[in-house]
Amino acid sequence: MTETRAGFAALIGEPNAGKSTLLNQMVGAKVSIVTHKVQTTRARIRGIAMHENAQIVFVDTPGIFRPRRRLDRSMVKAAWGGAADADVILFLIEAHRGLTDGAQSIIDNLREHAGKTPVALVINKIDRVKAEQLLALSEKVNAAFEFAATFMISAEKGYGCGDLMDWLAQEVPAGPWLYPEDQVADLPMRMIAAEITREKLTLRLHEEIPYQLTVETEKWEEKKDGSARVDQIVYVARPGHKGIVLGKGGETIKAVGQAARAELTEFMGRPVHLFLQVKVRENWLDEAERYNEMGLDFKDGDA
Repeated sequence: MTETRAGFAALIGEPNAGKSTLLNQMVGAKVSIVTHKVQTTRARIRGIAMHENAQIVFVDTPGIFRPRRRLDRSMVKAAWGGAADADVILFLIEAHRGLTDGAQSIIDNLREHAGKTPVALVINKIDRVKAEQLLALSEKVNAAFEFAATFMISAEKGYGCGDLMDWLAQEVPAGPWLYPEDQVADLPMRMIAAEITREKLTLRLHEEIPYQLTVETEKWEEKKDGSARVDQIVYVARPGHKGIVLGKGGETIKAVGQAARAELTEFMGRPVHLFLQVKVRENWLDEAERYNEMGLDFKDGDA
């Protein structure tokens, strides 16, 4: 009988390093929010990939940055928590940005948080630079930390991801699979649905508003015809934000709802009826219940 292997691989790096894109590429399904805006992943999102006899559970952590608000502090704590619990750590940097101050800070913290856990350097977005720059960057970063392996990839295009998956499949410990073979995420569908809607809002809106709003799935109803009715609330922090989210004549929230509904329907493989409301909740950034909905620990945000 073939020996099975299973384990957790934590993705860490600066905001926008491509962690969510890599997770979705490895899992083969969209389970993590991907936008051009930084700090969009709030919870520790787990995507599950099967490779030969191994099951690899990817933990997509929030990007590590200098926290200012309670929400920021909770996100950074969640990121390091994801790394501490993993069997393997993947440290992502962007090829065209190189070893930034933020990346160096993460490396410094890795010495404290990684312990004996193997850490692989993953240089992402390799299609943006020349080969000689890549080699020089790899040498520089490897001189700063003793990485178990180095991979050069394009998470968006899939380049190099097969080699990374081969390595991970051998690196995770022997043992039974942790999830059913056909499961792609361990987040409840209510949270995945909320993340999808929040992504559409983030793409549609600009400036500070995306970080001042959250989406909660208030109600999930399974219909007899196989479809699902999903009711969600978009909470905004200020009265002025409500009008922006709604848009003129409600056109913004309508467009967001249509885009989120289409993606949810595709993701679930059955019809979804999505209903959105926008409510002002000025202190949601200081409410423990909102953090629990996002999979974050409210206490981790204490200064």
